[in-house]
Amino acid sequence: MKFTTKSIHVGENPKDVEYGDAIYPIHLSTTFAKQSLDEVEEGYVYSRSGNPTRNSLEKKLATLENAKYGLAFSSGLAAETTVILSLLKQGEHIIAFDDLYGGTRRLFSKVLNHFGIEVSYVDFREIENIKKAIKSNTKMIWIETPTNPLLKLADIKEISILSKEKNLIVVVDNTFASPYFQNPLDLGADIVLHSITKYINGHSDVVGGAVMLNSDLLYEKIKFHQNSIGAILSPFNSWLVMRGIKTLSIRMERHAKNASIIAEYLENHPYVEKVYYPGLESHPQHMLAKKQMRGFGGMLSFEIKGDLESAKKFVEKLTIFSLAESLGGVESLIEIPSLMTHSAVSVEERKKTGIKDSLIRVSVGIEEVEDLIEDFEKGFKAVKE
Repeated sequence: MKFTTKSIHVGENPKDVEYGDAIYPIHLSTTFAKQSLDEVEEGYVYSRSGNPTRNSLEKKLATLENAKYGLAFSSGLAAETTVILSLLKQGEHIIAFDDLYGGTRRLFSKVLNHFGIEVSYVDFREIENIKKAIKSNTKMIWIETPTNPLLKLADIKEISILSKEKNLIVVVDNTFASPYFQNPLDLGADIVLHSITKYINGHSDVVGGAVMLNSDLLYEKIKFHQNSIGAILSPFNSWLVMRGIKTLSIRMERHAKNASIIAEYLENHPYVEKVYYPGLESHPQHMLAKKQMRGFGGMLSFEIKGDLESAKKFVEKLTIFSLAESLGGVESLIEIPSLMTHSAVSVEERKKTGIKDSLIRVSVGIEEVEDLIEDFEKGFKAVKE
């Protein structure tokens, strides 16, 4: 089956439910009764350990990434935390891309440090930087590609080859690209992570996370910790995400089309210093994006001419773009990373990574693109005045 067909049908066979529901039902029960003591270990027992609605979603999540297994969590950070605590122990080391979602950086620097897990940040655009950062206690390579918020890319295949030589686990946060445009497991990665709050759900009404993978061994470890830690997605939210997945492919096509038009518009605007979007030929890794992605996604960032005050004037004047964190919903969102998503990252680290105060991050929605550009013109007019 092709992607869209799988996203609609996998995990939701009417033959699998008592009344033949065309849409898989919400199983809200926390516990499941047995007919005899001989059955206490069979089937569903307690919803933290397994729930029919969540398990249906997990089958659907797996098929999106061409994976054997999928696991659903209460947030993207819950998924990240569970993966790390499942696979690493005190004294071990992660090499991470230097441009990461601010919440991931906060988790690494202010939570994992208490567990004795060390993290080094390097620029993954050059694989030599990764090779130099490998130490005797290195166990994991942590990738975002494209990154948040500077849309940098890492060569997943090249890094995965290196990781297998060094017996390292490669984890890829695929949130920005979505499974529709990029499949890291097919390129050699071991684990794929998503904040399903974003594109996979697509409607800004669920907070959730997902892990997809093929390894039986890694799955058993993460599944055990998912149950033991208990950061699972609720049945109702699982049902909402299944609903959202059905339109993922057509939403991503529109997100990418709109983002491409807006990126070109911004690149030619006199009040814009620089645009970050892998679909632009001016993007230094445009050819890598074409090689490992099937589309360039709906996320872009740009530096407005001026300073932080110019950025503030711009975003506060908009009426269609909502000034809000998060991304990947059908509606367009805009934010200033230095004040919002990456405020927990120190000024020094932001400067080192290249996140300027004038940087504006945009989650391009699926509205009519002419309306979005007209809204931007209001923002630029406010800056000019």
